[in-house]
Amino acid sequence: MQATRLAIPDVVLIEPKVFGDARGFFYESFNQRAFNQATGTDYQFVQDNHSCSSKGVLRGLHYQIQQPQGKLVRVVSGVVFDVAVDIRKNSSTFGQWVGVELSADNHRQLWVPPGFAHGFVVFSEAAEFLYKTTDYYAPEHERCIAWNDADLGIDWRLPSEPRLSAKDNKGLALAQAEVFD
Repeated sequence: MQATRLAIPDVVLIEPKVFGDARGFFYESFNQRAFNQATGTDYQFVQDNHSCSSKGVLRGLHYQIQQPQGKLVRVVSGVVFDVAVDIRKNSSTFGQWVGVELSADNHRQLWVPPGFAHGFVVFSEAAEFLYKTTDYYAPEHERCIAWNDADLGIDWRLPSEPRLSAKDNKGLALAQAEVFD
């Protein structure tokens, strides 16, 4: 596995070693020891989630203000542009974002640690997205930052307006959102 720290060093792009031939491929999608070494953390995962979204759907930017979740995310069908925003007020990268393309073909994974808002937009006809989380889902603590907050300036690479849930349509600007100390 190759681990690359992105412009926000706490966010890590993980690229597994893929063994393939004419029959298909095999790769180890998760190994706790290798993950801990690659990220320099000792998080344990407690929940796996699986979502399916159609082209143009944008989900995010989500986080939990209490019971914050670290997320190890990957795509098993389709293509997405995945974004992490640092919302740790005392961080030198507060309010900055990083984004990467994740797809079934590139097998990449992104480690988004607790203290970050997370979102993605689907570029393929559909995409199946898997999340491993470090804490349990707690809807009472879930928050949403507006995907199009001008202060964040995220380049979602969108050809048209995204399709949003009612919840995501109500996302707050980072300046009004609850953030981590």
